Amino acid sequence: MRVRRWVTIVACGATLAVGATTAAAAATYPVPYSFAAGIVAEAVQPGASPPGANDWSCHPSPVHPYPVVLVHGTFGDMTDSWQALSPLLANAGYCVFALNYGGPAGDPIQATGDIPTSATQLASFVSRVLAATGAPQVDIVGHSQGGMMPRWYLKFLGGAPLVHTLVGLAPSNHGTTVDGLTTLAGSSPTFGSVLAPLCVACTEQLAGSSFLATLNAGGDTVPGPTYTVIETTHDEVVTPYRSAFLSGPDVTNLVVQSQCATDVTEHLGIIYDRVALADVLHALDPSDGDPIPCSVVPPALGG
Repeated sequence: MRVRRWVTIVACGATLAVGATTAAAAATYPVPYSFAAGIVAEAVQPGASPPGANDWSCHPSPVHPYPVVLVHGTFGDMTDSWQALSPLLANAGYCVFALNYGGPAGDPIQATGDIPTSATQLASFVSRVLAATGAPQVDIVGHSQGGMMPRWYLKFLGGAPLVHTLVGLAPSNHGTTVDGLTTLAGSSPTFGSVLAPLCVACTEQLAGSSFLATLNAGGDTVPGPTYTVIETTHDEVVTPYRSAFLSGPDVTNLVVQSQCATDVTEHLGIIYDRVALADVLHALDPSDGDPIPCSVVPPALGG
């Protein structure tokens, strides 16, 4: 679950890259490590593909043979979520694709609908990407719900043979208490009836939900794909933060602060965080030799 927090941000200092839907393979895009770029992009061109994404003429290279599909989180969309990672991947030579799901077309607030239904949207999008690129598999990188929801696709919709790697940034794999929201829901018989019509995906991501029980029954993973989870100890949405982690074969769980103690990015900022996005590059290509950067990073903005 990703909570949209419209914090006060001085956006004039942020580097902004609002790109067209397609881009030449040789193009180099700015990479703004600030969530301010996502907010401004949404205001300027709502619903637009992030820079470097959705070039349907792109064909993967032998170096990076798998197209990368980016899957945003609850209340977000591809525009505000991927202004950094999409151009970063495109600059590295990947074919990059991003979608909106789980909400009305054209609405910037997405991923609120029933999660299994959203997984069918992802399945259709992956099929389209594979048909366009001629690739045998895709890699998937998702944030929050977008890091967890693809597991339904892998487990129940035949996606496992079509996905090489699944990378989750602060994914809600085992749900969230949202610092006591589950207790509140249990003590108030009207809570669920009020929340569910507004955000079905929110109630499905509560720890102990029937959806999560079905998703995680029999183990967290399925044979075939490799799994990487990248999480922050300062996650205030997926709580406790360790509920993001997976267990099973072919799983790597990473913590931002174990790599850089001065980086205090949280749930929102992780998709614009240099450490987390460097981890994504390493997960997609273990031969990537760039060192993990470390600096002082405040909450919310990334950096």
